[in-house]
Amino acid sequence: MTTTSHHAIRESLLSRIQSGEWELGGLIPAETALAEEYGCARTTVNRALRTLAEQGLVVRKRKGGTRIRQNPVRQARFNIPIVREQVEAIGAAYRFELLANTPKIPPKTISTRFQNADRDLVHYMETLHFAGDTPFAFETRWLNLAGVDDFMNAPIKTMSINEWLVKSVPFSRGDVSFSAVNADRKTSAALGVENAQALFLIDRTTWQNDTVITTTKTFYNPTFKLNAQL
Repeated sequence: MTTTSHHAIRESLLSRIQSGEWELGGLIPAETALAEEYGCARTTVNRALRTLAEQGLVVRKRKGGTRIRQNPVRQARFNIPIVREQVEAIGAAYRFELLANTPKIPPKTISTRFQNADRDLVHYMETLHFAGDTPFAFETRWLNLAGVDDFMNAPIKTMSINEWLVKSVPFSRGDVSFSAVNADRKTSAALGVENAQALFLIDRTTWQNDTVITTTKTFYNPTFKLNAQL
């Protein structure tokens, strides 16, 4: 076999796992044997196996070979959503209103995230996203301007801060949580729903190395549905 692309080899290995050629929990052939079979470098096979391991399908142990997981792990994929794209995906016209854009003294929970023991001013933003004329999502955001060098040049009048950050500011890691919450007065007024209405909330913080870039809460209209791939 002359296929040398690690993508093609990964797909071939995946097919062999799914077909039952190799038993769940069993060892697969050594990298050297697979490299000879596929007519490629061992590093190419290594890369393909590494991807399968990242996908939760195999377990690799140094000097212990590669073993197919007895119970393969399926991982949901979550990309930081661009709200405009979420709105357009349901066939609605998108627009946004920037409701707040100012430095503020943060609450203690935010100061803790930002490692801001003195509770110095942190930049605060509120954005209301629309699907047509209907409020779609209400976003509150604390932003570390020291970690976002080009913020002063960001086109926040024509592009939401959500979209600009996703497209323009790199991050190395992030935490995200999903929950159902009851809308407070500000959120219910923004979304045009009853006070204490149950809403879906995405609470997310992103870092560049050890520096917090931003922490944001996005409250969605009660009709919102989150989809993910397995």
